[in-house]
This record gives sequence, structure tokens and C-alpha cells, in this order.
Amino acid sequence: MWGDILIAFMIAFMTAFMATPHTIRLAKKIGAVDTPQDARRINKITMPRLGGLAVISGFFVSIVYLLIVMSIENNIDLLQDNYLTKLVGFSIGALIIGIVCFVDDVKGVPALVKLTAQIISAIIVIRFGIKIENLDIPFLNLEGIGNWFYILLTVFWIVGITNAMNLIDGLDGLSTGISIISCLSLLIIFSLNSSPIISIVLITALGGALCGFLPYNFNPAKTFIGDTGSNFLGYCLSIISILGIAKTYTAIVIVAPLMVLALPIFDTLSSIIRRVIHGKSLKAIIEPDAGHLHHKLLKKGFTQKQAVLILYGITAIFGMFAIILMESGIWKALSFAIIICIIIAMGYKEFFKQRLLVDPSEEEKDHIE
Repeated sequence: MWGDILIAFMIAFMTAFMATPHTIRLAKKIGAVDTPQDARRINKITMPRLGGLAVISGFFVSIVYLLIVMSIENNIDLLQDNYLTKLVGFSIGALIIGIVCFVDDVKGVPALVKLTAQIISAIIVIRFGIKIENLDIPFLNLEGIGNWFYILLTVFWIVGITNAMNLIDGLDGLSTGISIISCLSLLIIFSLNSSPIISIVLITALGGALCGFLPYNFNPAKTFIGDTGSNFLGYCLSIISILGIAKTYTAIVIVAPLMVLALPIFDTLSSIIRRVIHGKSLKAIIEPDAGHLHHKLLKKGFTQKQAVLILYGITAIFGMFAIILMESGIWKALSFAIIICIIIAMGYKEFFKQRLLVDPSEEEKDHIE
């Protein structure tokens, strides 16, 4: 099985890698480009933004290969637990989000239209059998709660993660790299949790496609992933995480995907709270601005590449915390978190000490002269 999965990873990688130059030419031809026109945009030149099409192509080509090969080898039964039905629902939802966001990348679409498409896609997915259910959380009695609660929770999760990945997509390679790290973390967690094989298939294909796209997207980028890509990433990660923890909705298993996706979740929640405090409208709340974590790092004086690598590191730390939590329990995970916090605090202090020595203020320069 793992041999097939490795081959599928390489197929996704090569498909996305070879398709990306074609998406760059297509974007320039039809005008799907990002022009720097406000403080939120970091790029200084016009950039094509249809890279998400390459990721989607690599993902689905790999999925088709894996499902055919594994079905022939009897490693997966598509009729078991309605896998085929769930994949159909997943694909329909992805198609809706893809079409709306493609139009957005080319001509622009109001934020509320994209939100509506996300909600419709989430409802379709639920209708085809993918949803959070039967939560088992200590100190909370959820036995008598109605099905409507799980439907709303699933919609909230899918729409929330989809928007989180879209909003954090503000620097070269940021959402792509964070998603790759999240895919790796979820793959390890699914393996430890003996998750359904379908979740492992999907997360492998997504990770492979993203790795194939990253060389074109990392700073200095040749293309952006666009709304088509960032929304697709969030949509996939939200649904795959649901499939991966199916049948084992215990507290630790639920927390693991939350920790893996903690950075985009925190960034989105903090942005919403900030905008609500400032009395922004619903439309403004769901649109990107210049107050995200990556913007704050740039204002601190970090370069684009440094800011991206820092956020990669934070994502990896959250992923390792989730893996340790799954494998060794809460106390070892907390010990890991404490050690990491101490290391970060020491490194942060040393960084700014060295920065003052290398780049003194104008007042200090005058004093030296």
C-alpha cells in the first residue's frame, strides 16, 4: 500500500510541477493577474495568480491513479463506508468553489458570493455523508444533542478553515508551505490513529501537488496560488481532517487537527475580533486586510523570506505538538511546548540583540560618529 502511496505522491508532484508553467501563461493571456494597488499587497510587480489550477490538477490525477490501482489490488473498497459517495460529494463541492474562485481570480467576485459558495459546498459534502458526529468530550454530555448541531459544526469547520487558508495567503509560498507541513503532520497523525485509508490517500495527493507547486511559489515567486488555490487548500484540509478522525471523535483526536491548523485558525480569529472591535461590517470581516501575522512580522523588520520561514516553523511546532499529543499524551506534549517556548524566548531576545549591533538607530549612529 505504501509503495502505491509514494508513487501517487510523485505523480501529484510531477503533474503540478509540469502544469504550473502552463497556468502562468494562461493567467497572463486571460488577465488573471495580481496588480499591486494597496498596502495589503506585498508584490511590487504584476503576478499571475492561477497556480491553484496546477495544484488541483496534480491532486485529482494522483487520486484517480491511487483509487484505480488500490481497487485492483484490493487495498481499498470504495463501497465500504460509502467512500465513493463521499468522494463524489467532495468533488462537487470542490468544483463549485473552484469555479467561483477562478472567476474571482480573473474578474473579481464579492466576498459574500465566495462565502455563499463555501456554505453551499459544505452543505453538499454533508449531504453526501461527510460530517463531524458523535463527539466524546470529557465533562460535556453531548448524547442528547440533535443532528442539527453536528451539521452546523461541520459547516462552520469547513467554511472557517477554507477562509483561514485564504486569508493567510499573503506572502510568497506562505499558504503553500503551511499546507505542506499540515499535510505531513496529518499524515503522521492518521497513521498513528489507524484512520480510514481514504484520508491517507487524499492527504498524500494534496501534499504531493503542493510540493510540485512550491518551487514556483516560494520567494521570489513566479506565480501566486490565487483564490482558486488557497480556497481549495482550506476546503481539502477541512474535509480530509474530518475523514481522518471519523469514528474516533475523542477529545485528543479532535484537538490534533485543531493544533495542526492552529496558525491559520488563530490568524483568522484574531483578524475577525480586531475588525469587530473596530466596528467593521460583515463584508469587511471576511475580506483580507494588512493586519495579519505576516504583515506584523514585516513591520518588525523581517524580510518576506524570513517571515515565511518563521511561520513555517510555528506551523511545524504545532504539528509536532499534535503528533506528540496523539502518541504520548498531554503531559509530554505540554513538556514539549514549554521547552519550545523557552527556546523561542531566548532566540527572540538574541535576535534583537544582534540586530541592534548590526543595524543601530540613527541616534546611535550619530553618537558613534
